[in-house]
Amino acid sequence: MNSTGRNGPGRPPRLSRERIADAALQGDVATLTMRELATRLGVAHSSLYRWVPDRDGVLDLVSEVMVGRVLPEDEPDAATWLDWLERLAWAMHDEFLAVPGYAAHVARPHRHHLASFERLHGKAVAAFRAGGADTRQAEQNWSVFGLGVVRWLAAAGSAPAEPPFGLYLGTLLRGLPRHDEGHRPGA
Repeated sequence: MNSTGRNGPGRPPRLSRERIADAALQGDVATLTMRELATRLGVAHSSLYRWVPDRDGVLDLVSEVMVGRVLPEDEPDAATWLDWLERLAWAMHDEFLAVPGYAAHVARPHRHHLASFERLHGKAVAAFRAGGADTRQAEQNWSVFGLGVVRWLAAAGSAPAEPPFGLYLGTLLRGLPRHDEGHRPGA
């Protein structure tokens, strides 16, 4: 590497994973094509394939970025787990709705970017565990919470959704059990 920070003579790379993800987030993710993305980036269509294998690869980059944006930086514990989940849901609300088509994309069955999904899943399950749920119940709570939030956001992305998100979220979180109801302690 030379003193300019480049690996050799010539122009610096015009593309990076970050630039590709940022450009993908500038329009409707649900209808994004590789040609449209190349146009946004000002590069040849074929140049993208040096960085991502296909549209799914672009969506994987977008998932990495979005999970990084929505996950609270702190770790949930017994005192903060509910607040942590509320902050996660509100961050999802703000970030997902800021990108046209993103909530609808996430709500549809699709191949999830495993590393991003596992980060989100693991942190949310840890929050439910911190709130008193056993492993089985924490997994079930994550399924209900994750699906509920994403479906509300997908509906809101296409039309005003009712009830308002704050009311929906509060009702959702109050309704999730903190322990396996089939195995109540002392029963």
